[in-house]
Amino acid sequence: MSSLHILSGGAAQGLVNALRGTIYNETGRAVEGHFGAVGLMRDRLLAGEPCDVLILTQALIDELAAGGHVLPGSAMPLGVVRTGVAVKSGEPQPRVDTAESLKAALLAAQGIYFPDPVKATAGIHFMNVLRKLGIEQQVAGALRPFPNGATAMKEMAAASGPGLIGCTQVTEILYTPGVQLVSVLPKEFELATVYTAAVAAGAEQPQAARMMIDLLAAPAAAGVRRSGGFE
Repeated sequence: MSSLHILSGGAAQGLVNALRGTIYNETGRAVEGHFGAVGLMRDRLLAGEPCDVLILTQALIDELAAGGHVLPGSAMPLGVVRTGVAVKSGEPQPRVDTAESLKAALLAAQGIYFPDPVKATAGIHFMNVLRKLGIEQQVAGALRPFPNGATAMKEMAAASGPGLIGCTQVTEILYTPGVQLVSVLPKEFELATVYTAAVAAGAEQPQAARMMIDLLAAPAAAGVRRSGGFE
């Protein structure tokens, strides 16, 4: 039987992975596809990549729906995901709860790990934070961008040496072994993103896709969503 094909922002990777068994048991289909920067996932869909289920920001789902790329009435929000700061597990946790403390922590970092500053929601936002703090040029040599937040966190976990810090969506931090969440960004730099699942207009298996979305959003999965960083 054919697999369900998914194009999803990296924020939902942990949630989908945690429910793969349930999805297979209920739909009879394995989940295949890609997780990454939401802009890249949109581009893959528009380029004609097979897709049954989309999980992107609400803004991008709305954009795609307006263009006829989402099955009408299929969109379902999964929750709000905030953007946070991480360090390697076991490393000292710097203060990052104010603009000044965040600035100090970033200036002191030997490496700053974050997602794509062009196509990833958190990466775009983080670069704006650096500009607002006035330290974009000062930390340029320490910046370590990666295609998505999950990869950035994995690379930080595998990197050697002290003084490493990361910034991406909380979900990607919590689901990555070897890193720990320090805190969400200070209030003035907060980024809270609604992630929404929808059936792609060109889905080969729209019924199974709807079942998968129902399982991801179901009350029974609320604990999994919360533990993974969805609010």
